[in-house]
Amino acid sequence: MSYVHQGKIPPKRHTIFKSEEGNFYYEQLFGTEGFHGISSLLYHLERPTQIKSIGEPKDVSPKIAVAKNVTPRMFKGMNVSPESDFLDSRKVLLVNNDLKMGLAKPQNSTEYFYKNAECDELLFVHEGTGILKTFIGNLTFSKGDYLIIPRGTIYKIHFDTKENVFFFLESHSPIVTPKRYRNESGQLLEHSPFCERDIETPILQEPIKEKGDFLIKVKKQNQITDFIYTTHPFDVVGWDGYFYPYKFNIKNFEPITGRIHQPPPVHQNFEGHNFVVCSFVARMYDYHPQSIPAPYNHSNIDSDEVLFYTEGDFMSRNHIDLMDFTLHPGGIVHGPHPGAMERSIGKKFTDEFAVMVDPFRPFQITEEAMKVEDPTYKISWLDEPENDIKDRLME
Repeated sequence: MSYVHQGKIPPKRHTIFKSEEGNFYYEQLFGTEGFHGISSLLYHLERPTQIKSIGEPKDVSPKIAVAKNVTPRMFKGMNVSPESDFLDSRKVLLVNNDLKMGLAKPQNSTEYFYKNAECDELLFVHEGTGILKTFIGNLTFSKGDYLIIPRGTIYKIHFDTKENVFFFLESHSPIVTPKRYRNESGQLLEHSPFCERDIETPILQEPIKEKGDFLIKVKKQNQITDFIYTTHPFDVVGWDGYFYPYKFNIKNFEPITGRIHQPPPVHQNFEGHNFVVCSFVARMYDYHPQSIPAPYNHSNIDSDEVLFYTEGDFMSRNHIDLMDFTLHPGGIVHGPHPGAMERSIGKKFTDEFAVMVDPFRPFQITEEAMKVEDPTYKISWLDEPENDIKDRLME
């Protein structure tokens, strides 16, 4: 990430810093990976440590339905039920020791504050508009935005309507842009499919000097605990550093194309420990005169593959709806559906948009996922009429 400075900060870190009235501002180091990872320094009107009470933790551990999976599966995101509350709406569908993944359909803005105290979060906006309000500034969001929220960020969300859909990840490691697209100074390189101009940082708001009872829901170790603080968490007068939430819109990803079909790493947008996130976007197809635009069959020996379909027409799959998830477990060959390869020949362009996640440790499947599974998907590559396949499954 790039260095950002907003608001009032002292000329030297860890030194006395006072307001014009002579009141102390209180410094906070906000960072990850001990004192080694990237960080920012925040300056508060009040001490940010004033806990009044702590409630009983609520367990939110995902319930596993399939611990060891080798079956290709499709989950119908359209059938995931919406919930009034932002946190209740998060339905974890797939999980391993590195990350959780799912869909959320929150209907109402949050009145409380929230902090994920152990995971970076990626919220991809499939539908909806609003404002992500954080203790270091606000980000407006709309369809196609990735919201990257580092662990420890205190935030709340305002929605403009009740029709909101997020694809989300929670990662136990930092979510970063690919290292191969950065030079030794951290700058994005010329051949990167996006650059710093595409990344929007929060806009610091006027600090709120308020005392009372402020509820911050804190998530740690699959538990959410209610903390009551006596000072408003959005009392930051200034901050600087490299650690902050930001947004990036999928339509600012510039596709890398070639004469023949390019492998999935050209679509990579983010990465973490043991996983990558890719953005499939509208792009020109391969331009060799004998090229086959459809992806070739492949087996992903070392990773599962998940695709979340968000916009457009998906050339390689038959009967895909928006909000569908497909899961292809590592080691099991998969590829275009029957007829997709032949249909792709001669095509010049695709308008598909999808988010792909490849974890390098297998996913477990939750009970929430099994509620919305399409059982016909696993045999959808057979050269049989679709109705015959469905009839056999019903037997």
